[in-house]
Amino acid sequence: MSIRTINNARAALPRPARLMSRPNLVTCKRTSSIPRYIHSQQCFHTSTRCRRDVHISPPNTMSAHAVEAKASFSDPITRYEHLVQDKVLREDPSQKEIIDYLQRLWTDLEHYDPGPIPAEPEPSSGGFFSKLFKSSSSSSSSHPPLLPLDRVPKGLYLYGSVGTGKTMLMDLFHSTLPPQFRSASKGGYGSTRIHFHSFMLDVLQRQHEVSARYQEQGLGKKDVTPEVARSLAEEGRVLCFDEFQVTDIVTAMILRQLLERLMSYGVVCVMTSNRHPDELYMNGIQRQSFIPAIELIKERFEVVDLNSGTDYRKIPRALSKVYYSPLSPAVKSEMSKLFESLASTDPTSSTITYNKQIPLWGRNLTVPESSGSIAKFKFEDLCNKPLSAADYLEVTGRFGTVFVEDTPKLGLSERDQARRFITFIDACYENRTKIFISSEVPIFQVFSDKHGSAAEDDQMASVMEHIGLDSKDIRGSSLFSGEEELFAFARCVSRLSQMGTKEWSENTWQEQQL
Repeated sequence: MSIRTINNARAALPRPARLMSRPNLVTCKRTSSIPRYIHSQQCFHTSTRCRRDVHISPPNTMSAHAVEAKASFSDPITRYEHLVQDKVLREDPSQKEIIDYLQRLWTDLEHYDPGPIPAEPEPSSGGFFSKLFKSSSSSSSSHPPLLPLDRVPKGLYLYGSVGTGKTMLMDLFHSTLPPQFRSASKGGYGSTRIHFHSFMLDVLQRQHEVSARYQEQGLGKKDVTPEVARSLAEEGRVLCFDEFQVTDIVTAMILRQLLERLMSYGVVCVMTSNRHPDELYMNGIQRQSFIPAIELIKERFEVVDLNSGTDYRKIPRALSKVYYSPLSPAVKSEMSKLFESLASTDPTSSTITYNKQIPLWGRNLTVPESSGSIAKFKFEDLCNKPLSAADYLEVTGRFGTVFVEDTPKLGLSERDQARRFITFIDACYENRTKIFISSEVPIFQVFSDKHGSAAEDDQMASVMEHIGLDSKDIRGSSLFSGEEELFAFARCVSRLSQMGTKEWSENTWQEQQL
């Protein structure tokens, strides 16, 4: 391995700021075991520990550019123009139009004062007969709405294909929120930016905890949704969901009442999705019961189409060497040397530990090799075991850089492994984790199978054309069926493309310096 390769890889190592900020982790009061990795101004009460945003204080003497960069966080348009001027973003008239929508919401929020959240109502101390004849509406009356919906600013629902810049736009908006939405510890109302999947995991955990508390208080099967919504609103009055999607009946049944309750507490939501609201949960079980939630979104959100014809992840960029193939002795040696080189300069701890055990939902996952913030796994360690999205979020939250060795070509017999690999890549993307992968075939061909190209299928061809992917890049796969699976597959390919660029590492670094 050349010295240049090692130096380039070391320079690409992400998140030293985050890694060195570990002493600033805070232990939250709740004892739930759900990992939450949130880019937020308000720290959620989470599982084990959660990370408050750590901002590195600027030196006393700031350059003119640093002063300008700091001032650019005043509102979405100013921030966008600064990023274009710095050539972090490419100027795009279509994207500029979307920024105008964000600016509209920012203006609505600038003088918006939702007022304090009322404390949780005390449980009723009535006797047997009062409980027996208690009205079914008592749950609602014990959590009266704080604001009528027409006094809450309309939210934004941004939808578009893979690579249209949805996540970037949401992060930009969240970073420029008006000052009254700073964290509660600083006297603000708080705000939260979170991946929708992590949000639903937290909601389910909160429901379980509130239900158990109601049982202890003798309240029986009292509706827990009002209290769950109240606790969420207490932690953030602006809620930014990334990758909003509805793929199961549980989520579909929860959302209508939960969204309405959140808005009644003055919460303003911003969502990104691959789907127009009318296409959510298409062909799902009991979809008719979800229609009211769709109508609520269309009524209380400004629905904006992001499709500009440009896939920002596929714009040619300088590639960083992070994907290695085939699985030869030379590649194995290259990966080992690279891991050892990066681990030796790990700012958290350069000591390499073998078979470290990390707790995941009451069980342990073995990490074959790791330093303080860098881990090395084999594909089978991560994808041949029944791990979930929550598990992968925990792993990628603990380690800023992850090596995955011996990724095979995935055929129909490895469908479960392929789905887990996609979930793992999504977790890396969400936590902005740096990855190095060795694979049997080039990374964009790992989903190919011997049954031919899925791109030849009319449905797959239609989906791929819609999201702007070239079937030659991925050689297709018949591993996946159903539109939601195909979108997840295409999103994974697009994200792998983005995560293989120098911009990915550089933007990860910059994010931690803000």
